[in-house]
Formats: sequence, C-alpha cells, structure tokens
Amino acid sequence: MARTGTGPDFIEALARGLDVIAAFRPGRAAMSLTEVATATGLARPTARRILLTLEELGYVRIRHAGFELTPRVLELGVAYVRSLGLWHTARPHMERLVTATNESCSIAQLDGSDIVYVARVAVPKIVALSVQIGTRFPALPTSLGKILLAALPVDELDRVLAEPTRSGLTARWQPDRAERDAELREVRARGWALTDEQLAPGIRSVAAPLRDGSGGVVASINVNTHAAETSVDRLLDAHLPLLLRAAADISADYAHLPGASRKIPPAAS
Repeated sequence: MARTGTGPDFIEALARGLDVIAAFRPGRAAMSLTEVATATGLARPTARRILLTLEELGYVRIRHAGFELTPRVLELGVAYVRSLGLWHTARPHMERLVTATNESCSIAQLDGSDIVYVARVAVPKIVALSVQIGTRFPALPTSLGKILLAALPVDELDRVLAEPTRSGLTARWQPDRAERDAELREVRARGWALTDEQLAPGIRSVAAPLRDGSGGVVASINVNTHAAETSVDRLLDAHLPLLLRAAADISADYAHLPGASRKIPPAAS
C-alpha cells in the first residue's frame, strides 16, 4: 500500500500516515508493528515512527505490545459529514422518520462499488449485519446503493462496478448485466429502490435519493427493517410514503445551504 506521488506537491509522509490508519480493517482491530509494516509495505522503522506519531496525536494506542486505533479516528469521518452540512440538515427529519416508523434510518454515499454510511439514526433491534458510520457494503444489493448507482451515467456505472468491493462481504444477489440494468432502470423510473434480503438474510429496506440544489443525487436515505418483522407490503405501504416525504424535505432544506447547488463528490476512501 505504500505509495509515492506523481507531483511536486505530494506529501509522502501524510500518505503513509493515512495508509497506516487504513490498514486497521475488520478482523485487524489490533496489529503488531510487523503486521502494520507488512500491510502497508513500509519499512518497520518508518511504520514505527508513524504509529508513535499517531499515538501522540491520540489516533492510536498501544495495547499488549500491539497497536489499536482510538475512537478519535471517527472525528476524521465526522469532519467530512459535517463539512457537507448534510448531517445537520438531515438529522431532525431522520429522527422524525425513525419515530414514525420505529425503524432505523441511514444515509449513504458511493465509494467505488461500495456504499459508505455517513449518517444514521438507529433503533435498538437485532439485525443481521452491524451498521454504523463508516460501515461499507457492496452497493448493488442494497437499496441505498441502487439509488446511487441508478443516478450514474452508463459508462461511469460500468467503471464503478468493475471495482472490487472493499466491504469483505459477499452478497446473496449476484445479478448478470441484463438483470442489473433492468433493476436500475426500474429504480430510475419509480424514484425509489427496494432490497429484499439481497444483501444478507433478514435485511429488507427501501431507499430514496437526496438531491442538491441542481437536482443531482448527492446521497441516498433508507428505512431498514428485519424481514421477519416487516413484510414487503407494509414496508411499501406504510414506510415508503414517510421516507419519500423525509427525502423531499431534506433535499429542499439542503438546497438552501451555501454551495449546495453543485453536486457533492463521492465519499472519501
């Protein structure tokens, strides 16, 4: 993973520090110096200096002769979300939606062929997969992802879906191109997306687009349910109208923010 830049303004030390943070993935909550060096392609002395610098800054802690990230790393992602103004705008609408449906609500953006959760209001329920800010799933089998993929031009869609997922998850639904394109055409036509246990057993959700001042899709919002508790009919008849209203209200509020007339870039890797 260690890299060098292509221009004179590239700061290699910063890139290496970010590579070290990114090396801590699911199943790698704690890593030894050797593991970090191997994962990043850095020399052990370089990896050690970066880890100790991150420890001094509060992003890493030393545990049992190994290293762990601290919750302060979340501030990096939260800074991204806050910089958009999206969380501040969406939060009251999401909270009202959760109160009305008694189901969790999330907002996501694309990062390659994955979605990344950037905002969430949850209710305490047992779900098949744990979700929090920064969680990533393959985009295509999720309602949130279908909305975002359906908004892409065809050539960009092919490029995005050619990238391998970095979620560590293999989805149940593996459509061929014809089935994929038919699904996304339907999403574009009706303006919302449904997933019914296509990502994993027990997960059923419906999603809608969030738009900026120019009408471009900047993110997607969903209501997530457990398939054993909520039928597709109830999801569409009871929850979908509330979701569409919330999405329209968030989009309207967001469009009035300074700089919201242009499309937001995808979530950072």
